Amino acid sequence: MRLVSPLGDLTAADLTSVGGKAANLGELLAAGLPVPPGFAITTDAFQRATERAGLPVLLSRDDASPATLREAVLTAGMPSEVGAAIVDAYRGLGSGRVAVRSSATAEDLPGAAFAGQQDTFLGVEGEDAVLDAVVRCWASLFTDRAVAYRRERRISAADVRMAVVVQSMVEADVAGVMFTADPVTGDRGTTVIDAVAGLGEALVSGEVDPEHHILDVSGRPVDGPTGEALLGEANLANLALHGRLIADLFGRPQDIEWALEGDRPWILQARPMTALPPPSVALNPIQRVQAATLTEYLPIRPYPMDVTTSVARGAARMMSEIGHRYGIEGIFRDVVRDEDGVAVAIVPSMPRPTPRVLPGAFRALRNARRFRPQRWRDDPRQAAFLAEIDRMEALDLAALPWVELLEVPNRALHAQDFCRDLRIDYLPRAGVSLLRAGVVVTLLGQRRRLADLLGGVQTRTEDANDALRALAREVREEPRLAGICDPADLAAALDGDDDLARLRGRFEAYLREYGRRETVSPLLISQPTLGESRDTVLGLVLSLADEPEPATPTRSEAARAALLRHPLLRLTAAAEAVGRWIDAAREAVAFREDTHFYFTAVLPPLRRSLLEIGARLRAVGVLDDPSEVFHLVWEEVTAIRDPESLGPDEVQGLRDAVARRAARRAELRGVPMIDTRRVFRAAVQGAIASGTPAGAGTVTAVARIVTGSDEFDRLREGEVLVCPYTNPTWTPLFARAAAVVVDTGSMASHAAIVAREYGVPAIMGTGNGTATIRDGQLVTVDGSQGVVTSVGGHA
Repeated sequence: MRLVSPLGDLTAADLTSVGGKAANLGELLAAGLPVPPGFAITTDAFQRATERAGLPVLLSRDDASPATLREAVLTAGMPSEVGAAIVDAYRGLGSGRVAVRSSATAEDLPGAAFAGQQDTFLGVEGEDAVLDAVVRCWASLFTDRAVAYRRERRISAADVRMAVVVQSMVEADVAGVMFTADPVTGDRGTTVIDAVAGLGEALVSGEVDPEHHILDVSGRPVDGPTGEALLGEANLANLALHGRLIADLFGRPQDIEWALEGDRPWILQARPMTALPPPSVALNPIQRVQAATLTEYLPIRPYPMDVTTSVARGAARMMSEIGHRYGIEGIFRDVVRDEDGVAVAIVPSMPRPTPRVLPGAFRALRNARRFRPQRWRDDPRQAAFLAEIDRMEALDLAALPWVELLEVPNRALHAQDFCRDLRIDYLPRAGVSLLRAGVVVTLLGQRRRLADLLGGVQTRTEDANDALRALAREVREEPRLAGICDPADLAAALDGDDDLARLRGRFEAYLREYGRRETVSPLLISQPTLGESRDTVLGLVLSLADEPEPATPTRSEAARAALLRHPLLRLTAAAEAVGRWIDAAREAVAFREDTHFYFTAVLPPLRRSLLEIGARLRAVGVLDDPSEVFHLVWEEVTAIRDPESLGPDEVQGLRDAVARRAARRAELRGVPMIDTRRVFRAAVQGAIASGTPAGAGTVTAVARIVTGSDEFDRLREGEVLVCPYTNPTWTPLFARAAAVVVDTGSMASHAAIVAREYGVPAIMGTGNGTATIRDGQLVTVDGSQGVVTSVGGHA
């Protein structure tokens, strides 16, 4: 068993014995790069120390806290034979000042950088001081932050062992970090260098503001530096050259710590860059339209099961097949790029016409004459679709054999074919009706009224909102519920008071009728449906309980009356025909909205069947929780002939896949899947957020950041709703909001339509409004210009 190894003897093959940091340093030395001399204290030495501390027993206990584990290591101290080996190696370095750093076996690896999770000790001098620093380095494996980091990435403490790197201390004049790709944009042709005077630890810890440099692919500065001039162009170019060599050596962008002693560069460590956005690529206008839609439908990163079921075979497939029917290939095809099942990038496709476009056009004209959106609800295919949903929801999933259970997700996905065929047939007439209405109001000089004319259509979404308002009215009028403002308290009151049985029944009926809707996106079956989110609905009921009844007439009714009073229509007696055309266009809007509403009916049986699959896999030890099934890909599940027959290696292989993907998703948290600057409107100078104008008007009010349905109750009357996305579930909030600002979406998005009907200033597609606007900040929203500016106050 090796206890100590010189860094120059190490390679990537030594990862398990010296950890990621030391193995990387060995590779750098072998490549001739300037690395300070040093040695690694191996994981064998760590194992002797932890056995002496009784850690194997402590780790087997569920109640062993991180503090208990740390104290055990510190109390046990240094085994004598390990200490002797360290002292010999330290003397070999000259017994001077050294840096002592952790090098855990799960550290400095792709997907798990562990940056800052374990402790580093600089300027350590003397044999006793070095031994003490090594013990403290070992103990730092069990800091609260390191334990939480590993838990989030499903890395067991029993699976991680700690090596320690000891290197001669570089007496740096300037030090810092270098990224061989832009960590914000993902641009692989950019090098970013931050520098501070003296040791770089002050920079890493965030204690000082660094001098900041951005270099192009040739190592030349793109802009002047920020901060005092510590690095000249020669040093910058030299560092960038070292960075490119290191990135080429490891085959991916690197996060590098460096130091300059005079003009001599030293590489202190190199780790793979984690949480790196996908490369930013230019999008043509068609791709931008697709990207705007995709960012709205994929507001959060889909899970592997999402990617291989609802994304690959759901709404995106439906749109692709509709395009294919009319001679266009590539619409929303292969729009998510994944690595090991984990979505890493949205990739808008490039549709292309085929020779079938001409017959497709004739087919569209034929369908436009034959299929009127006003009659689609009576189509027998709609009844067949709903009957299939009812049959699936009636299934006793727990009683189904495994093979039959696997067929339920397939049935749910195939049921969407009814929705596809209805849209194929009815969309042409819907498109003609909308186009005709647009042409008419434009010719009449009334185009500004078009959005209002098409708003306020009575759809299933509006039915759901009306039902919510009715529930809110009953809550407001019920004396037993007076003063309740928390959804949990309302739930307890409804469940615990028999005198409220009628109201409770109305609420349960609402969930049955409208609970099939998505809370995030119809493409994300990993997320709960509205019916599963009882507290969310109760929160909406409570928020609406204080709302006045909607004003009448609505904006759409007022806009229609104003249009039909146009002198030209009155003189030519064409008002009746134009009124019919406007009504037909409104039916087209209702068709779009209602087919979306019914499309989501597949979500409950699809989710229930996948969670039942997860429960069966948990029973055989593959998963720790049924919801972890979403970390698997569909092909892995269908490859299981019988969960009970899985061998130990197969079980472990699936568990490893879940852990690996969970870690990768944790790494990518907060990393966008596409450069939104390529998708949405460019930033407006002086604005804290800007986007597409979607609802006219100007409002000054407090901004409230609402990131998901579980935060609906945060929005107060008269505040600006700032959110990453919206869907029909969000629409009751619009009655409370003074204005709406959304990261995604367009003028035609659901949020924009509803905002205009409510007369609320709205801005869509800001890209980053939830990041640049502070919660509670006093802002002015100009929905006509699409800009948000700060007023300077804060609530």
